[in-house]
Amino acid sequence: MVLPTLCQTAFIVLRQIEPILVMEQLGSTLFDTALQMVVRDRSANASYPDISREDSQQKAMSNFYMTYRLIILVTPILPALLLARLGDRGWRRAPIVVPLSGYLLSRLALLLVVVFRLPLEVMFGAAAVFGLSGGFCAYWPGVMALASIGSTATDRSKVMMRVELLYGIAGLVGSLVSGHLFQLYSSSLDHGTILLIVSTLLHLLSLIHSIVMLQVKQVPNREPEENRHLLYHTSRNDAVEVPAGINLLNVALLFAAAVLYDVAVGGAIEILGVFVLKQPLSWSATQVGYGNAAGFTIFLTSFLGVIMLRRYVSDVMLVLIGMVSFATGIYFMSFVTATYMFYLARSLNLFALIPMPTIRSLLSQQVPASSCGTTLTCLQLALKFAGLAYIPAFTKIYQRTLDWFPGFVFTLSSIFTVLGMIPISIVGCRSPQRRQYERIPVD
Repeated sequence: MVLPTLCQTAFIVLRQIEPILVMEQLGSTLFDTALQMVVRDRSANASYPDISREDSQQKAMSNFYMTYRLIILVTPILPALLLARLGDRGWRRAPIVVPLSGYLLSRLALLLVVVFRLPLEVMFGAAAVFGLSGGFCAYWPGVMALASIGSTATDRSKVMMRVELLYGIAGLVGSLVSGHLFQLYSSSLDHGTILLIVSTLLHLLSLIHSIVMLQVKQVPNREPEENRHLLYHTSRNDAVEVPAGINLLNVALLFAAAVLYDVAVGGAIEILGVFVLKQPLSWSATQVGYGNAAGFTIFLTSFLGVIMLRRYVSDVMLVLIGMVSFATGIYFMSFVTATYMFYLARSLNLFALIPMPTIRSLLSQQVPASSCGTTLTCLQLALKFAGLAYIPAFTKIYQRTLDWFPGFVFTLSSIFTVLGMIPISIVGCRSPQRRQYERIPVD
């Protein structure tokens, strides 16, 4: 009896989105480390007039990443909207399956670049293919939409944060081993080949799994008839009231907070990968993997923060706590000159990943379930449009400040984080006092 029960439980788990999420993130973290090291090696001989060789390498790397990420930002806009509409019309797996095919092709492209020593510019074409498949812009809202419709409104923020936790744990494991896998090579295989083979296989498995195994399950929002006899009183515990209509001002404020925070986080992370490869840090592939793992550890601490704090504070306060955590840590990052200081700065970012899933949870409660996928995709597109501005801006600011203050971009990120606290604070002031419901007996 025990074995059939375990097999049935395992089958149910395998039909959820989580196994796909884990395999995709493992493959992506391996790919990220490989791309970072390949770009560094290909930029070693870069030369620009009037600047040193190391600064020339930094400029070549940052220029590559700027172009690469701008392509990824621009190309998925229309495909992501189309996939979101398909998802809201009942094709919930479309925003998962199609982007995963783009993930697979882009990882395969970098493998070909390494094996056949193709020009690094081939990755610009891979980025375009990745974007035309919808990319992360379609994939992540699709994941969040499945998590949203598969949970009750009361538990939605916790479920979404659990998805973020699995995403972070997979990234942590992948980052820890990525640097070591990159070092594996033989007389016939260059550095990074084995790493990219594993990454490509993981994405292939996640794509096959999403086509064959993934199940879409929707939890009804209606309460049973007997639960409608309720009496409420004010409390600090969570409760969710269905709004009479969409509060457009709250939606706009949530979008503004998300965009400002994404500018802060995205701008800092855009430069951080290049920053750690220059002196005085000058990280190796293994250290890069460990540094990425430190970033993914924040997924775990942020999840634990949500579990511990959500009983005592509102969702808005959770967002503010996360923003303060990021602003403090990234400001300290401005003055990092040694590896231990880097980890100290990252340790201050314990709750930095709380804001975005919590904002998505708040947004999902402002719209009906039939528009949830479209709303979350519109938010993701807004973040993409913001990236079109902040990626080149942060890149050029970093290149201009390399001589006198390379960490200036991190100070700028902390300022944007503080600005993002303003609209979310207004949402908190506008929100009604939360209520807890208790059952009363019905004769």
